[in-house]
Amino acid sequence: MENNVVIAAQGLVKTYNDQNAVDGIEFHVCRGEVLGIIGPNGAGKTTTLKMISGLIPPTRGKTLINGQAVSIDNTSIKKVIGYLPEDSPLYENMKTRDYLRFFADIHDIKRDEADRRIDTLLKQLNLEESNKRLGTFSKGMKRKVAIARSLVNDPQILIYDEPASGLDPQTAHYIIGFIRTMKDRGKTIIFSGHNLAQVENICDRVLIMKGGNVAAYGTIPELKEQYGTITYSITYESGGATQILNIMDMDEMNRAVREIVDDGGSITDVSVEESDLEEIFLRLVDVED
Repeated sequence: MENNVVIAAQGLVKTYNDQNAVDGIEFHVCRGEVLGIIGPNGAGKTTTLKMISGLIPPTRGKTLINGQAVSIDNTSIKKVIGYLPEDSPLYENMKTRDYLRFFADIHDIKRDEADRRIDTLLKQLNLEESNKRLGTFSKGMKRKVAIARSLVNDPQILIYDEPASGLDPQTAHYIIGFIRTMKDRGKTIIFSGHNLAQVENICDRVLIMKGGNVAAYGTIPELKEQYGTITYSITYESGGATQILNIMDMDEMNRAVREIVDDGGSITDVSVEESDLEEIFLRLVDVED
């Protein structure tokens, strides 16, 4: 395991009514990395995020953050975490700045420092200062306020459950871009998501869950090498007609090219198509089960 591991889940199990919602999963995240957790509904993603955040205790196993065991009572660990649940209701009668100041007070942040952080967050998240109460905000604006709340204590680690869920494409794109910005600033991030193109684009590692178990875990290149496929498409002219031949093995492709040329054909194009994360996910999870 790498020396700069920040989060390490070790044999996490969570049992409800004699059923394992999470069944012995293990993974790690290094400093400054983004881990994406994906899986069908009921796979155990939210339960996993709550356990590693210290919101619920595991039935067995443990999570280490910076070498310390996470627990409900370990407040020092919670100070370095910014957690965003999928459903994150706000105090809708409050205004944005007052709301963020309230949470800064919970974290014992001095008012001058809190105001500096809040000013920065409002600017970063494109949240305009207004006298409107949070209950009048759009869903996308409320999500931005919730993200600002998770950052007001300047945490080292961000754990976000479906941060872009249910948002319009423009706002979802903005929030994913903001997560990338947080990564560039050295934050260690875990988030769950359903948009696999976004996950593939931003994540260093991916954990695929199914039925509370790990279906696959690794970097994007590792997952593609282990579970993906590569298709070589040869476009060629033969006998006055254009034809396309699809082959999934490089040696076979080379032999096919030689045979086409030996038979008087002319190669006009050779393209390579590899599995993306969505194809790998569907193959591993088999959502029709």
